[in-house]
Amino acid sequence: MTIATPKPGQYAIDVPRSGITFTTKHMFGLGTVRGSFRLRSGTVSLTEPPTGSRVHAVADAASFATGNKNRDRQVLSKALLDTATYPDIVFTSTGAELDEAGAWALQGQLTAHGVPAPVTFTVAKAEVDGDEIAVEATATVDRYAHGVTRLKGMAGRRLQMTATIRARLIGGGSV
Repeated sequence: MTIATPKPGQYAIDVPRSGITFTTKHMFGLGTVRGSFRLRSGTVSLTEPPTGSRVHAVADAASFATGNKNRDRQVLSKALLDTATYPDIVFTSTGAELDEAGAWALQGQLTAHGVPAPVTFTVAKAEVDGDEIAVEATATVDRYAHGVTRLKGMAGRRLQMTATIRARLIGGGSV
């Protein structure tokens, strides 16, 4: 992969090569839980200037996995994510800007459990390979902001999320 400026245009997220990982605390902060979600679909619209760029991504809530079947079953149930009622977790960016550290920050809305709440993803890595981009971005998500408040103390309130996205330019580019 070479580092270069990506072409403006509409990019389709390559779902099998993209995903979301997270870490959180449990047992009153004593243990660390690591897990993942699969993406269902998404697009990245890159503009010139980059501040007009947008991202829309949909994760499959039922793909929540930590490697512990009992924990996963409880998180997927009505007690927490209620994935039968709310199958999607959706991020839609509303703006992009350079932060004080010189990193790109994508502000937007994350809708989980049917409740939208603001979140900012900070781009940690961005690479270009021809008509393909690879982006890694991180955010802290507060589950209480989405109405997921059960099991206080037993399940962590905040998740440190990392989205790893690969996307390919659709058509010839230019938005």
